[in-house]
Amino acid sequence: MLRISEFLSEEMILPDLKASDKEGVLREMAHHLCAVAPGMSDAEERVLRALLDRERLGSTGVGEGVAIPHAKVPGLVRLTAAFGRSVRGIPFDAIDQQPVTLVVALLVPENSAGVHLKALARISRLLKNPAFREGLQRAGGQAPLFRAFLDEDARC
Repeated sequence: MLRISEFLSEEMILPDLKASDKEGVLREMAHHLCAVAPGMSDAEERVLRALLDRERLGSTGVGEGVAIPHAKVPGLVRLTAAFGRSVRGIPFDAIDQQPVTLVVALLVPENSAGVHLKALARISRLLKNPAFREGLQRAGGQAPLFRAFLDEDARC
């Protein structure tokens, strides 16, 4: 089974997203992913374009305050993700039309369909739990948020 720790690390946690709209959030997350992930420093525009192109196909706002923007990125060598939390909530064209407060951006190598689907399924399963979502809203900074993901991942 794919574990969240295989593609999400503590430094990929953004406890307080600053952006106030969907494109801004995707830009903020792409910037963070590319600044932190090894070998990605020159890929920010490519990552942002891939995430925006995916959103044009249909919103990745899955409801209950959650969005899981994801994209295949040429040149990416391994599955990687970032988690961001918005205190205010972001209009994201979610399926339930509610603002999004919890965002997991998932980037996958171009040729990895199987792991892509497993990662999406894992993220979705964890974030379906209302108690876990509430815990993420209350948690402190990077370390407590990452610990919450690891604890929930161990339970499921």
